[in-house]
Amino acid sequence: MLTTSLAEDATTLFSETSTVRTDHGDIWNRVRARLRAELGDDIFASWFARLELVGVQGDAAHLTVPTRFLRSWLQGHYIDRIEAHFAEEYAQVRRVMITLREAGQRSVSAARPAMPETAITAPTSRAPALAPTVAVSATPQRAFEPFESSPLDKRLVFQTFQVGRSNVLAHSAAMQVVEAGPEDTPIYNPLFVHSAVGLGKTHLLQATAQAVAASGRRIIYLTAEKFMYGFVAALRSQTALAFKENLRAIDLLVIDDAQFLTGKQIQQEFCHTLNALIDAGKQVIVAADRSPAELETLDERIQSRLAGGLVVEIGALDEALRMKVLEHRIQTARQRLPGFTITPDVVAHVARVVTANGRDLEGAVNRLLAHATLTGGPLDLEGAEMAIRDLVRTHEPKKVKIEDIQRLVANHYNVSRADILSSRRTATVVRPRQIAMYLSKLLTLRSLPEIGRRFGGRDHTTVLHAVRKIDGLVTRDTSLAGEIEHLKRMLQE
Repeated sequence: MLTTSLAEDATTLFSETSTVRTDHGDIWNRVRARLRAELGDDIFASWFARLELVGVQGDAAHLTVPTRFLRSWLQGHYIDRIEAHFAEEYAQVRRVMITLREAGQRSVSAARPAMPETAITAPTSRAPALAPTVAVSATPQRAFEPFESSPLDKRLVFQTFQVGRSNVLAHSAAMQVVEAGPEDTPIYNPLFVHSAVGLGKTHLLQATAQAVAASGRRIIYLTAEKFMYGFVAALRSQTALAFKENLRAIDLLVIDDAQFLTGKQIQQEFCHTLNALIDAGKQVIVAADRSPAELETLDERIQSRLAGGLVVEIGALDEALRMKVLEHRIQTARQRLPGFTITPDVVAHVARVVTANGRDLEGAVNRLLAHATLTGGPLDLEGAEMAIRDLVRTHEPKKVKIEDIQRLVANHYNVSRADILSSRRTATVVRPRQIAMYLSKLLTLRSLPEIGRRFGGRDHTTVLHAVRKIDGLVTRDTSLAGEIEHLKRMLQE
């Protein structure tokens, strides 16, 4: 093979004299020091720790790496920098050749004592747990155990996922991932799904992962906690490179609860993994409890990458969807207790008063089931109200201020509060201003004239026009209706 031939030629050339090898070893150590200073310890440890110099032949420096993936990555992302630093240190070198390293092959750098900088210590300022030392030495590494997915719940499949107005877009996007062929380029990549607790995002992610796996494609489903644990364990066992290659050799990566990704080094590795998979045409799905722009703890590069795909929110369950969820839960309960029945008026009442999330609905069915089996009493409307009384949210709604509405709407639509209060009539300002007026009328007790005064001294007829305008649009534009529901929830939380 050409690769093996190049490596053997270079090894032969530089096995003749130890003096030449020593000189080139000094040059290589200076090139490594330049790369470390330019790219930082974390990137250097990830990609350059196992890159070794065999020798210099003519105008070419011959480097070796242990895996094809590492060679491909370095050639695609860093070859120009390596060549530039070599040219600075040794003008004779005009190009760099990276080949696969044969077992037992000696290198120029291996002939010299390791420089002190070849031990990379993970930064500890933000993540004290990431203090293991990644030693670049001749000590054999422990065997890497293939990284496995977090457990998948066999109940969380598409057959049990109830589709409604609030989640139809997320469901459609997930189905597109499932139906794509192995050679198809992902249309929406990454797919980012966010919602409040208990609205079905984990169910949707697990259903997608199981459906893709059933088609024969390779998937890994991880919670943020499992990803962090796996990376830290790989650092400690000196198998970080194998950990990365294992993740990047799959067809679908699913990360749940991304809001819990912490630590500079872990986030950098997640960003590298995200970029590598997307660049290779592999599908990535990420879920969190809020949109990428609101994940303040994540690195800006990760936020930007996540926002560059399709961002979908799963909204609050409307009454029709709550009815569907309840009916499915009741049907499942009947499999355990065939005689369990609930009258339609009780189901309708529960769907109307239990509004928080799907988990509360499941809790309501469990309470009704317990009431029917343990008390032996009739499951009428009065009995149902008694059974679920702790799940009914009776607290007073939060008092909302017009100033809070203005600030939130301005931030959501990327304008300033001063723009909303100004006399500007551009479309990018008029619509947010009308939405802010609409929400002020909906969520506060202020009169139309008072709202007008709070919006730069406008007349009450301007406020009335804005309210009617948005009210009419909401009935026809489901996307706008979802945005306004999202803003309402944020203001009332």
